[in-house]
Amino acid sequence: MNPLKPEEIVSVLEQEIGNYEVKTDIRETGTVIQVGDGIATVYGLENAMYGEIILFDHEVRGMVQKVERKTVGCILFASDVNVKEGSQAYRTKQRAGVSVGEGILGRVVDGLGKPIDGKGPVEEEAFLPVEQEAPDIISREPVNQPLQTGILAIDAMFPIGRGQRELIIGDRQTGKTSIAIDTILNQKGQDVICIYVGIGQKASTIANLVTTLNKYGAMEYSIVVSASASDPAPLQYIAPYTGTTIGEFFMRKGKDVLIVYDDLSKHAVAYRTISLLLKRPPGREAYPGDVFYLHSRLLERSCHLSQEHGGGSMTALPIIETLAGDISAYIPTNVISITDGQIFLESNLFFAGIRPAVNVGLSVSRVGGAAQTKAMKKVSGNLRIDLAQYREMEVFTQFSSDLDPSTKELLRYGKSLIEVLKQPTCRPMKLYEQIITLCAAQNKLMVDIPARKLWEFRTGLLNHFVTEHKEICDSIMTTKVCDDDMQAEILRIAQAYKEQVKGLWQA
Repeated sequence: MNPLKPEEIVSVLEQEIGNYEVKTDIRETGTVIQVGDGIATVYGLENAMYGEIILFDHEVRGMVQKVERKTVGCILFASDVNVKEGSQAYRTKQRAGVSVGEGILGRVVDGLGKPIDGKGPVEEEAFLPVEQEAPDIISREPVNQPLQTGILAIDAMFPIGRGQRELIIGDRQTGKTSIAIDTILNQKGQDVICIYVGIGQKASTIANLVTTLNKYGAMEYSIVVSASASDPAPLQYIAPYTGTTIGEFFMRKGKDVLIVYDDLSKHAVAYRTISLLLKRPPGREAYPGDVFYLHSRLLERSCHLSQEHGGGSMTALPIIETLAGDISAYIPTNVISITDGQIFLESNLFFAGIRPAVNVGLSVSRVGGAAQTKAMKKVSGNLRIDLAQYREMEVFTQFSSDLDPSTKELLRYGKSLIEVLKQPTCRPMKLYEQIITLCAAQNKLMVDIPARKLWEFRTGLLNHFVTEHKEICDSIMTTKVCDDDMQAEILRIAQAYKEQVKGLWQA
């Protein structure tokens, strides 16, 4: 083997020197001086910004939530076991964000948008920050299209429009989540993408919800964002913003989105926990002073965009849990003032078997009437007044034994309306079913039917219309109109069916 000549060695060295590239990795580094309860205090990151992601050892991520002269306070999105005093922390110069794409439909993700259902990663189309400014007034359009919940009591008296924010409020175990689930199930075939954000719920509750959505074929157009009770408070805090960002991705594409926040009471508690650990000054009920802004900047992102901005919409159904029916507490009044109406569920009604337990007096929809279909507006016009009169008369006559015939008639009619508005869970009603039911009920066709037989009669009546008079059902679904002639025809058919099955409840 011949030795290399000196000039060859020089040539190789010159080539190596020419190809040599100095690679430097400059990162602003800080030192953890205190850590505990999911909060890390970092010294040395003077240029870190509020909301910036900070990277700790073992790939633990945190977000800046408090900026002081020499230190920053970070909330950690994972266990703080691997973060110790003296650990290094690095700036990423990025805000917290989530990877979104069409592939996220049908998936279950955590509070940061990462899949937790074992079906592999989501194909990324965009990376969007979880905190974004709400669309301005010029970008919005009035709410003018209905979003049918499939729940007769709500669609008839407190209609919800696409782009509206309707609060569901009530004590625990009064059916708040059931209303949200029924609304999601009713969107099947309506070209609406549904997002359920579970905040502080038990993992078993989320699992049961996913099972229900799969059972009724709703998971294919739904996304579940889960920040369960076992997750750290920072994940529960950021989960609703992650869900909203996913919804905005589809809304900007011109699609209609429904998002459920279950529930914002636990969200406020998680934020209070973080704020107290960051040593922020507490205010009323130990909540920080910006707890109103916490929810307003979240819910203001739900709207109906103008055609120039895609024409999509995002409808929000935030849920608030009250204590002993007290809607004048701090968080309930805050969210009531932000939203466009509320559906108040009352414990006494629920335990009396009136489900959904909607309190007609305290519930309201501030914009839904403008989005209500003509057919529903026609047949439900006096429903709230009739129910209010019944409630008032019921209170006055509960201790009286001698009633005149008109009062007895009013009470019988009111009781029949109450029975008609009862509805089992996971059984949303189509528009034609609601129109036919209300048309028959408001014309006092069901007054003389015993309560125990009313559901059976109503089910049979609707089946009779589907099998024998399908053209009426199709007309209602297509035109969304129910004029006087159609009402008269519905009444004639319903009366004939009633005579046909009269022995059903007289036996």
